[in-house]
Amino acid sequence: MNKPHISQDHSSSWIIQTWLSFIISVSATAVGIIYLPVDIWVKGFMGMGLTFTIGSTVSLVKTQRDLHESKKLTYRVEEAKVEKLLSEHNTI
Repeated sequence: MNKPHISQDHSSSWIIQTWLSFIISVSATAVGIIYLPVDIWVKGFMGMGLTFTIGSTVSLVKTQRDLHESKKLTYRVEEAKVEKLLSEHNTI
């Protein structure tokens, strides 16, 4: 009944790549907004849009991670209950 523990640790290369990807994409978009040949209020509006998009993405990712973690915990609790029932049944 014991399942092998599968590590979900990320390599340092993966972490660096994801951070670089995030920083480069946000920076490139910000530079693109700054150099757009439009009025300052349009640039401000687009900058706010970029900021809110990043904020909502972070919230979405955190929510998804929390849901995943709660499902893992629920699964572990249910698995422990089943193992307890089986061990009680085997001792009878």
